[in-house]
Amino acid sequence: MLNYAGQGDIMDTSVLFTLALVALAFILLFSVVKIVPQGREMTVERFGKYTRTLAPGISILTPFVERIGRRMNMMEQVLDVPQQEVITKDNAMVKVDAIVFIQVMEASAAAYRIENLPYAITQLCSTNLRTVVGSMELDEVLFQRDSINSRLLTVIDAATEPWGVKVNRIEIKDLTPPADITNAMARQMKAERERRAVITEADGEKQAAIARAEGAKQAAILEAEGRREAAFRDAEAREREAEAEAKATAMVSQAIAAGDVNAINYFVAQKYVEAFAELARNPTAKTVIVPAEMSGLVGTIAGLGELVGLAKEQQQNRSDVRRDAPPPPRAAQPAPPRPPRPSVPRT
Repeated sequence: MLNYAGQGDIMDTSVLFTLALVALAFILLFSVVKIVPQGREMTVERFGKYTRTLAPGISILTPFVERIGRRMNMMEQVLDVPQQEVITKDNAMVKVDAIVFIQVMEASAAAYRIENLPYAITQLCSTNLRTVVGSMELDEVLFQRDSINSRLLTVIDAATEPWGVKVNRIEIKDLTPPADITNAMARQMKAERERRAVITEADGEKQAAIARAEGAKQAAILEAEGRREAAFRDAEAREREAEAEAKATAMVSQAIAAGDVNAINYFVAQKYVEAFAELARNPTAKTVIVPAEMSGLVGTIAGLGELVGLAKEQQQNRSDVRRDAPPPPRAAQPAPPRPPRPSVPRT
């Protein structure tokens, strides 16, 4: 019985020892073999001293000699700068906050040259933000954010370069002036808008007045040109009418000189009809003027008809002369009676 008990104890001890060796092997394997993910880097320390940096991938360390020191994030990071009150150059209190975009470029410098890198960069941004904003007036702070961002980026990037950190961008999130200054700015903006509105309205009225004056000028010019053209046309018409009247008078004079009585009767009858028409069209006349003897008017019309017939006969004679035919003898036509004088009743 004692022999079996002793053998059982030996077997249990060997199994425990084997299990301990297996566990130690797994622990040793995991402590020696390191897998670094993408976007990360790890520093290696040998007896507490930095020796090298592990890049993304699988690496093997010397057991019991080397160990992982710091695990660094190599991706771009965003740090929030807390809001703070800053006094500007013209003694105005402004609340300012910002965000910073950084990226670790050298893992060993960021791990061993600065303690608590995010807190250090945040404090650096806060102090430089107070310095830059405090050197500017309120109007410049409100309207020159790009200039503030550029100045902060230059200063902080130069300060973080020994730490192996690259500051890519700095952006001011919010600028909050005091309430009284905000109200004053609102009133100023309203007054400026009203001033621009008045100026715009005045310019519009000015342009409208200029346009109306230009239109009136063009209208007057066109009207004057129209009157001039009408006067020229009237003068030309009167000139043509005078020429026609002169030709008619000359022809009548030639006929009278030749002893043609019908021409005289035609000329007198024409003037008589025109005078009678003018008297009939007179709007102020209360009495219609008619010839005293209608037979005289009929005789005048008959004489006109005879004159027309004579003119046709003369034209026929001229055509016969052209055909070398002797012209027929023309009998003397009796002169038509003279038209009676129109009697004008007294009003």
